[in-house]
Amino acid sequence: MKYYVAVNGEDHEVTLDENGVQVDGERVSATVESVSGTPVRMVTIGDEVHRVVVRPAARGAYTLWLDGYRFEVEALDERARAIRELSGKNAGPSGPAPLVAPMPGLIVRVNAHPGDEVRAGQGLVVMEAMKMENELRAPAAGRVRAILATPGTAVEKGAVLIELE
Repeated sequence: MKYYVAVNGEDHEVTLDENGVQVDGERVSATVESVSGTPVRMVTIGDEVHRVVVRPAARGAYTLWLDGYRFEVEALDERARAIRELSGKNAGPSGPAPLVAPMPGLIVRVNAHPGDEVRAGQGLVVMEAMKMENELRAPAAGRVRAILATPGTAVEKGAVLIELE
């Protein structure tokens, strides 16, 4: 069985067959053993043993903690990859993501105006939640298309505060 694996954006081809494991065309000796009662797996690659914790994130996507380091991993078999390519699901959204409220709260200040150019990480909205003021920052660089937040109003978690383009 062939898998296409992306680890933190770096692509690899992994083949599992009756002879073992191949990674990017190179045969490697590898085993995986579960640690009873825990989410830990002991992965042996050659002579090296690694402690790995795996958390599913979405279909085919996982977060791995390997020896204390975090990795975002996507593993698709040939069929799933072909379906994704045909359906266009690997095309991401066009343009920057909108700024959304991470929790319910009260809008205190809006530090942007429609048409403003913003950079990733720039503070755009200040909201009060749980008696603390939180500055919400632009998720990506772009231009402010619309301001949907008004100072003094309450918002729910997930409410779109600012649309970027």
